[in-house]
Amino acid sequence: MKYITHLCRILVGGLFIFSGLIKLNDPLGFSYKLQEYFSEDVLNIPSLVPYALGLSIFVVVLEVVLGVFLLIGYKPKFTVWSLFAMIVFFTFLTFYAWYFDKVKDCGCFGDFLPMKPIESFIKDLILLALIIVLLIGLRHIKPLLGKFPTTILALLGFLGSLWFGYHVLMHLPTWDFRAYNVGANIEEGMATPEDAPKAIVEYAWKFNVNGEEKIITTNGSYPTVDGEYVGVETNIIDEGYDPPIKDFSIESDDEDLTKQFLNEENVIMIVSYSLETAEAEGMHALKVATDKAIKNGYTVIGLTASGADVKQKTNATYNLNFDWYLCDEKAIKTVVRANPGIVKLKKGTVTQKVHWNDIDDLELPVVERKPEPETIVKSETIAYFLNGVASTKEVINALNENTIEKVDIIKEGKLLEDFNASQEKPVTSIVRVTLKTINQVIVD
Repeated sequence: MKYITHLCRILVGGLFIFSGLIKLNDPLGFSYKLQEYFSEDVLNIPSLVPYALGLSIFVVVLEVVLGVFLLIGYKPKFTVWSLFAMIVFFTFLTFYAWYFDKVKDCGCFGDFLPMKPIESFIKDLILLALIIVLLIGLRHIKPLLGKFPTTILALLGFLGSLWFGYHVLMHLPTWDFRAYNVGANIEEGMATPEDAPKAIVEYAWKFNVNGEEKIITTNGSYPTVDGEYVGVETNIIDEGYDPPIKDFSIESDDEDLTKQFLNEENVIMIVSYSLETAEAEGMHALKVATDKAIKNGYTVIGLTASGADVKQKTNATYNLNFDWYLCDEKAIKTVVRANPGIVKLKKGTVTQKVHWNDIDDLELPVVERKPEPETIVKSETIAYFLNGVASTKEVINALNENTIEKVDIIKEGKLLEDFNASQEKPVTSIVRVTLKTINQVIVD
C-alpha cells in the first residue's frame, strides 16, 4: 500500500500542478470559461459572473499549491482532503457539462489541450479514484524534508503561483496556445482544407405507418415511406474538421472588410471586446502609439463588439485617429488577453501581440505606405432659377441681396430626379431664387 500511495501521490500532484499552471498561464481565459458555466444556459448562477476572474485565480492557484503541497508532503491531511473536495467539485462540473451537453470544452487544460466533456469526466473519475487511494494511505504521506524546509517550500510555491498569475494578467500569457499566436495566419485558420474530414450525421426519420411508429435511419436523404411524416432527429457521429478560428470578422456597418484588411501588408489592430469596460489608462496609451504607427505607414484599425455610439464617444474622449470595426465578442476575447490589446499583422499573419502595459515594446519601423486609390472628383453642375424661370450664375450673383426673399438649394429628392429626367446633362443641384415684390422692397 505504501508504494501504491507514493505512485498515486506523484501522479495526482504532478497532474494538479500541470493543469493548474496551464490555466494560471491564462487566468482570463479560464475566467471566460467560468462565465460560461455560470450563464443561464448552464448552471444559471449569473450573480457569480462579475467574480469570475477572482474565482479563476483562486481556483488555479489552489490547484497548483495543493499539487506542490502533496509532492513535498506539507500538511498531508489538509492537502489530501482539500484535493478530494476539489476533485468532487470538478467531477460534478464535467458530469453536468457532459450529461446535459451544455459546455463543449471543460477548460481543464485551457487551450493547450481542449477536451470534450466526456473525456474530462472520465479523467476526473480516474483522479477521484487516485485521491481515494491517497485518503486510504494517508499515513504513508510524509514530508520530504524537515518541517522548516517543507514550510519554506510550501510558502515559495504559494508566492510563486500568485506572482505568475499577476504577471500574465498585467502582460500576456507566457505561452500562447490559441489560434491567434505569433506566426499564425488568421485567414488560413478560418479555412477548411479540401481534403478535410467531413462531418458525419445520422438522421432518424419518424413516420406513422398504419398507426405504428416507424424509424428509418439515413445519412441525410429523405426516405421514401408510405406513411405520415412525424419528425426527424439528428445524431452527430463525427464532427469532422473544425477550423481553429471561428466567428472572426472585420465589418463596417455596410460591408465585410475581413479579406481586405487581412491582405494588407502592414496593419496594426487595436482589440477591445468592450469599449465600455476597457482600461482607461490603456486607452490613453493608444494615442501616441497609433499616431506613430499611422505616421510610419501602417494601416491602423480598431476591432470591438461595442456599438456605433460608443465607438464615436471613445474616439472623441481619447482623441484617436482610426476607425473601429465590428467583430464577435467571443472571437475578440480569444485574439488577445487584454482590453485593449494590440496585434500587428502582415498579410493576415500575426507578427507581434502586446498588452497595453507593454505598448512601448510595439515595434513600428517605417514601412512603405500603400498608395491611396485615385479618387475622381466630380465637377458640380448647378441649375439656376429666378422666380421660376431658368437663369444663370452670373445673373444670380449680380442680384442685390435686399431684393431677395428666399433661396432654395435642392441637392437630392424627387424634384431633382424629375428635373434630371428631362435633361440631356443631369445636374448635381438646383438653386431657386425668389425675389421680393415691389411693395416688399419699398417696405424694407
